[in-house]
Amino acid sequence: MLTKTLKHLINNKTNCMQPTSLLLKRFISASVENDKFVVIQEETDVDVTLNPSKEPLKFPGVWLRDNCYCEQCFHPTSKSRKHDWDKFDVKVKVEKLQINNDSKQLIVNWSDKHQSVYDLKWLQERAFNDKRREQYLNDFYRPKPKHWQGSEFENIVETLEFKDVMNSDEALQKWLEALAVRGVVMIQNSPLEKTVVRQLAERVGFIRRTTYGEEFIVQSKPGAKNFAYLSDPLPLHTDLPYYEYKPSCNILHCMVQSKSQGGSNLLVDAFHIADRMKQEHPEEYKILTETLVDWNDIGSEDDKHFHNIWRAPVICLDKDGNYTRINHSIPQRDSHFSVPLSEVIPWYEAYEKFVRLARKDAYAFKTKPGNVLTFNNIRLLHGREGYDDTEENVRYIVGAYLDWDIIYSKLRVLKTARKGN
Repeated sequence: MLTKTLKHLINNKTNCMQPTSLLLKRFISASVENDKFVVIQEETDVDVTLNPSKEPLKFPGVWLRDNCYCEQCFHPTSKSRKHDWDKFDVKVKVEKLQINNDSKQLIVNWSDKHQSVYDLKWLQERAFNDKRREQYLNDFYRPKPKHWQGSEFENIVETLEFKDVMNSDEALQKWLEALAVRGVVMIQNSPLEKTVVRQLAERVGFIRRTTYGEEFIVQSKPGAKNFAYLSDPLPLHTDLPYYEYKPSCNILHCMVQSKSQGGSNLLVDAFHIADRMKQEHPEEYKILTETLVDWNDIGSEDDKHFHNIWRAPVICLDKDGNYTRINHSIPQRDSHFSVPLSEVIPWYEAYEKFVRLARKDAYAFKTKPGNVLTFNNIRLLHGREGYDDTEENVRYIVGAYLDWDIIYSKLRVLKTARKGN
């Protein structure tokens, strides 16, 4: 097995006006470690105390072989592996390493008689060190959320022009990034047309359909079958917690706003409320992350009857303790509470703290005709103050949903296009 380090000079373009002492020769070395890893090191020919070498890049050999992107191993148009894993050897060994200085590529000959060629830039982007992984996960995979309290709302909310979002990829990217990071964006000066929410959704991808259709109208209705269709105060909530895969992002277009004192929107960053619960009430926080709650919705829409149920905690976490979803809707909690008797009262006491912290932190504001309020339904609680509904005083909102899979996908497409990759 190869153990000798291969060093090759990479000639850098330098400014001819630089002092001779600053003209550095750069080297790339590649070696095999423990028969399992390929190590790539960039070095200079000066004392490392003056110009320290960059951190070496270490790649498992099996990962390199699995990710060979030659036409034999990788389908270029579908961007998919072609390996037959019934025959793939996970104990494959490196037989020979080379560095091509001109093309800046690593060339590997394998024990299965295959040769792979990797661009060094491609390898750097996929490095296994903490910095690269964090950069990829928090920027390209999913931008890292920044939590906020109600008093910060006016400073954190992004406001964009409808025409810019529809016509500029830069504005579109700004909208989607702000949604991912802060969870809320206001789009203003949209036309007073029912198609606006569809136009915005299709600028990103496509509308998420629910039992209430694709677009839906939020207005006071006689004999309403949904709590949102009343003019009474609408308590803070997340929409559709009774769906296993609930709609991710709300698009609410204000076409007519109530002229009464009421009708204001309420918004809360529930991730911030969860932070407070964790800090101030750790035992209750634990209960809200572990106790499964029965969420339900029974009714009909357009003569189609439904009975939706999903069981999930109020605060949902991933394996690393990061928030993945908030569930909260007083009207849509089932009377069935399928937990042991001993857990019921502690859950109510914990839930009370969560609800009251959220209500105290809620920020109230009133949208105007032409405003489109967009926000993260996985993260934010929203509600509405009650209002007087008469023939002369109405409130008319058109809504639709987007899914985060579609939003993140579009955001990556935009970022990749801007990078030119």
